[in-house]
Amino acid sequence: MSKTITLYGHGPTANPVKVAIILEELGLPYEVKAPADIKAEPFISLNPNGRLPAIEDPNTGFNLFESGAIIEYLIRKYDTDAKLQYTTEPENFLTQSWLHFQMSGQGPYFGQLAWFKVFHKEQLPSAIERYGNEVKRVTGVIDAHLKKQKTKYLIGDKLTYADLAFVPWFNALGFILPEFDWKKETPEFAAWFEGLLSRQSVQTVLAKPEFQRQMKH
Repeated sequence: MSKTITLYGHGPTANPVKVAIILEELGLPYEVKAPADIKAEPFISLNPNGRLPAIEDPNTGFNLFESGAIIEYLIRKYDTDAKLQYTTEPENFLTQSWLHFQMSGQGPYFGQLAWFKVFHKEQLPSAIERYGNEVKRVTGVIDAHLKKQKTKYLIGDKLTYADLAFVPWFNALGFILPEFDWKKETPEFAAWFEGLLSRQSVQTVLAKPEFQRQMKH
């Protein structure tokens, strides 16, 4: 029996939610903790960048930060039955490609839109327009890919960690861009995303008290 992994995160922050979904899918015991101060010790030694998430894994003694790196670690160490990954090439590398697109293409643009549209002290229409358009573009990339490939998931008909990594920020669409009718404008994406939302792992994580402030679609 694995020892309990500590995941550092809190409510509306998407990246800890992303990691929690993978932990749920793999059936690993974990607890969610909110650090008192992400810019001070002891947390700053876990993540020198002072951001969430980070994990402490007592099974290996490893402390890691950056959500994408944490997911790759969890898959390599604990997905021994290849539940969420391919062991064939090029599929295994394509899965990594989609994860990196999520980290570089989805997360930053969605986060910037949330900041400038909701949290920034002054309205900057040009910034809101730019990042709103990027949110639509990223959603459209997945919609077009699924339509072209005619597959259930991003890589064939097998669910992978890459599919699941997109869930938390897409779950915020209704919060950051309520005027975007993604069900109508991107139907292939909508079918894929709603299928992911229906998974027990996703429902369990989004219902956790620690993540109750997670933005809903």
